Amino acid sequence: MKILIADDAPISRRLLEVTLTHEGYQVVLASDGAEALHILDQEDSPRLVILDWMMPKANGPEICRTIRKQTRKHYVYFILLSAKGEQSEVNEGLGAGADDYIIKPFDLSELKARVRSGQRIIELEEQLLSARELLQLQATHDSLTGLLNRAAILEILQKELARASREGTAVSIIVADLDHFKNVNDIYGHQAGDAVLVEAAQRMQASLRKYDAIGRCGGEEFLIVSPECSAGGVAEQAERLRQSVSAGPVQCVHGTIPVTVSFGVATTTGKLVQADQLLRSADEALYMAKKKGRNRVEVGSLVGQ
Repeated sequence: MKILIADDAPISRRLLEVTLTHEGYQVVLASDGAEALHILDQEDSPRLVILDWMMPKANGPEICRTIRKQTRKHYVYFILLSAKGEQSEVNEGLGAGADDYIIKPFDLSELKARVRSGQRIIELEEQLLSARELLQLQATHDSLTGLLNRAAILEILQKELARASREGTAVSIIVADLDHFKNVNDIYGHQAGDAVLVEAAQRMQASLRKYDAIGRCGGEEFLIVSPECSAGGVAEQAERLRQSVSAGPVQCVHGTIPVTVSFGVATTTGKLVQADQLLRSADEALYMAKKKGRNRVEVGSLVGQ
């Protein structure tokens, strides 16, 4: 763990540096409050900070107040060092945002114990953040393919439609459905079906523009949202997706499985339209693609005229 030591007294600063380096910490030094604030403003700044109370340019409590006013992704744990031992001074330091307080001259074993306590707090926060990010990922992504789930991709569609209405630009969508997917499950088994879904999803995702979004809407159906894409452009894009998926069979332990996809596309004129209107047009086009033999792209009527 990286620790910032901010102390204008060279001997005290050196003692802290040697002690904590020996304990395995990566130590960063500052000799005044301004230098400490500069370091804390950097990318990957230390999460644990030992501050001397009295320093030029900004004292320990002032640094605590400044950092606590900021919105930060990660919590910064402050330990204040001071010769002031009165309860009122301790309360002032903690009230400024410090997490712990050590009175000089300090015992090195106590210092190390306080630092370990701060490290545990920071590690606990990391675990909580990781758990929150995992829950958010699980809430918005399909567990099999890793693509956005139905709710998440529809939310993106709603946002893009609202933006397109404000700016007068077009939004296109592509509804994709794997052909004869039930046969894959019946002949090769559901594990093979899962392998086909994952591979098809990866092939389509690799062929999209960086600002397009793709999600799995359930079963073997996918939805692609393409902002600022015309009717002609989205038809070409869907054709590239079709060729990408059907370029070769899916190889899995259950056999070599050919895979093709049918596509229905629809585009708005930039006027305010509802998501279900656009989806209905794309679904009708998809139905025509299936009716005409599958493994093809069909274009739905323009929505919003």
